[in-house]
Amino acid sequence: MAKRRRLAVAALSVAAHVAILLALVRAQPDSPRLAEPRAIQVALVTPPPPPEPPKPPAPEKKPEPAKPKPPRLAVRPPRVRPPPDVAPMPAVKGKPTPSVVEVSDAELAGAGTAESGSGSGGGACNMTRRLQQALRKDPLIQSTVAQAHHGQAILVWNGSWVRHAEEDGAGLAALREAIMWEVGFAPAACRDERVHGLILISMNDGPGAARLVVGQGDWRWVDLLGRRGGRTLER
Repeated sequence: MAKRRRLAVAALSVAAHVAILLALVRAQPDSPRLAEPRAIQVALVTPPPPPEPPKPPAPEKKPEPAKPKPPRLAVRPPRVRPPPDVAPMPAVKGKPTPSVVEVSDAELAGAGTAESGSGSGGGACNMTRRLQQALRKDPLIQSTVAQAHHGQAILVWNGSWVRHAEEDGAGLAALREAIMWEVGFAPAACRDERVHGLILISMNDGPGAARLVVGQGDWRWVDLLGRRGGRTLER
């Protein structure tokens, strides 16, 4: 009996506690609902590229120096000094011949040449060869003679310089100067060498080459410089 009482008392005690707990739970007010946080919008922003560094200033272009023009070369180099023993021969206008004075082949029979040495003394001097080689090397003389050449040998000097066409001064001026220059600087023994008859000078070795003729009956190379026995030849 006592055991049943204890059980009943325990059951009543538990029921009383449960009832009290339920009453307490119902008596508490409902707890407010927490407001939901607002969503945060996140946007990915690409940062702008860093500014380009300033470009260095372009170097100033210096003007290129003007290229000097090559000097024009004269056909004949300037004469430094006149040849010795050349008498002054001022250019004057005379009565021109109608054309170039030519010499026929018949008149040239027996004329001295650079190869034969006839009439030119030959030997160490051989003024004909010396003069011929100098004239052949001069482009201006080659051009001058080519323009005047018409097939026959051209008479240049026969005791005085032969005037051709409308040219001012005696003789073909450039040719006369070249001959006087070469004779003037020849050794004195060669200049004073006596010559007989005509001398034929060829401007090249080919067929139909232009030829020049100087000379007369009895003369010396120094006579081409305008002196003959101390007297200047008149034109």
